Amino acid sequence: MYGTRTNTNTYTVVDIRKTFENCEADIRTIARRTGKWSMEYVDKVIHDILKLAENGYLNEVSIALKDANDNVRRATKFTISENGNATDSARPGQNNDWENIVNTHLSVYLSYSSKWHSLTDQQKKGFQTNNYFQIGWTTTTDDTSFSHLNSGAAQLYANKGYELQKTNFK
Repeated sequence: MYGTRTNTNTYTVVDIRKTFENCEADIRTIARRTGKWSMEYVDKVIHDILKLAENGYLNEVSIALKDANDNVRRATKFTISENGNATDSARPGQNNDWENIVNTHLSVYLSYSSKWHSLTDQQKKGFQTNNYFQIGWTTTTDDTSFSHLNSGAAQLYANKGYELQKTNFK
């Protein structure tokens, strides 16, 4: 006997944006609590993230607090699922323990989807230009598994099956 499952989730760009509102609230809180990014910089980061997400080019977004030696002290990761079951979101939060620690800085990491990686360099550049990207994104060899930190699942942000699972690393 064979079982079948049909995924009837249909979401729009508006649903993706709505889901990312909670992620944006978390990133803004982290920026304010650490004092490492201005709200203008957060606006630029969110602009680019949304453009990538709206086009299916993103798998994960991570924010890391790094010390002067570039060691990650703590992090938060938002993992995207385009085929989720959840239809509504938890409230943003659980960021009150992010602190403004001397000699630290924030880094943002994007993990791109196979759809993005299938584009040519010219197509990627064109996408970034046509969507008025605000950040000069670069590649990195940094380990974004944050395996040296303890992890814990946090909020699930969702709208019509488009999900962002937040994981905190301390």
